[in-house]
Amino acid sequence: MPHFGLFLKRALGAAALGCAMLAPGLAQAQPAPAAASNTFDAVRSRGQLICGVNTGLAGFAQPDSQGVWKGFDSDYCRAIAAAIFGDPSKVRYVPTTAQVRFTALQSGEIDVLSRNTTWTLSRDTVLGLDFAATTFYDGQGFMVKASLGVKSAKELDGATICVQPGTTTEQNLTDWSRANRVRFTPVVIERLEELVSAYIAGRCDAYTTDISGLAATRSAQPKPDDHLILPEVISKEPLAVGVRQGDARFADVVRWTHYLLLSAEEFGITQANVAQMAANDPRPEVQRILGKNGELGKMLGLDNLWAVNVIKAVGNYGEIFARNLTPIGIQRGPNALWTTPGGLQYSPPFR
Repeated sequence: MPHFGLFLKRALGAAALGCAMLAPGLAQAQPAPAAASNTFDAVRSRGQLICGVNTGLAGFAQPDSQGVWKGFDSDYCRAIAAAIFGDPSKVRYVPTTAQVRFTALQSGEIDVLSRNTTWTLSRDTVLGLDFAATTFYDGQGFMVKASLGVKSAKELDGATICVQPGTTTEQNLTDWSRANRVRFTPVVIERLEELVSAYIAGRCDAYTTDISGLAATRSAQPKPDDHLILPEVISKEPLAVGVRQGDARFADVVRWTHYLLLSAEEFGITQANVAQMAANDPRPEVQRILGKNGELGKMLGLDNLWAVNVIKAVGNYGEIFARNLTPIGIQRGPNALWTTPGGLQYSPPFR
């Protein structure tokens, strides 16, 4: 178990490099190769989208008993495939850990990264990545066993805390502990499954990650009420879909697929009524979105009915959220539409 002083020195050293706790080998990462600009054509030619996802996180990306990937992030992969091919099944899912996810995207092993990844300045510049859109607004928190009797993160002075390396989580934990003069001993484990097992087994007093991840882990336990997510939110974690830099055409498709999901919810277009809306709704923007007027699909290099295909495949943003995240106890909060008090999700106009 690393000593706190050594951990702190390592964390601050990484920050000095301008990298938010980059995985080993990524600190010297160079911009993506010129071939990145051909991703859209490569995907079309291959006939399949290769999508990097989590190794298994309830509500976000996890294979079911038949091996079918389910979850919020997995549905974004399906939505992008539906936009490009008109078929949401044309996806190959590649599970990636926190430490290899960026290398997988840089190297071309995957086309797009849809894996609870925080958009930061260093990742947006040093790593040769672009973040197409913030799909989920999150923040880092702490979870403890209810039997510990802790009600606030500030009561964790002297505690052991489980944390994944190669994440913004590790940096945030160090910054927060220094600012609040809370001493802790880190238990650093790369693989999520092993980290959760360490927390459950009592190797650490608390587990820290994005609150969505805590909720997912809590929901998967036999007795969720035995675990308490503490009230403190110690960071901003805009989770975003990533593509390679120099790939504007493909980034536009990914970005506007997200905006489509938001606009569909805003206009009341659902998986069940999309065909009826396309035929009967007189609102000009709805007609443009659904390909009845204008050439918006062609502007993206897609079929003009791409939006209809996406909504038929996965529904709108609210439907994706309700299907995957509401069952594990995650509220809309800032991920509500801008038309709801406190909602941040907002689409530019389709025109």
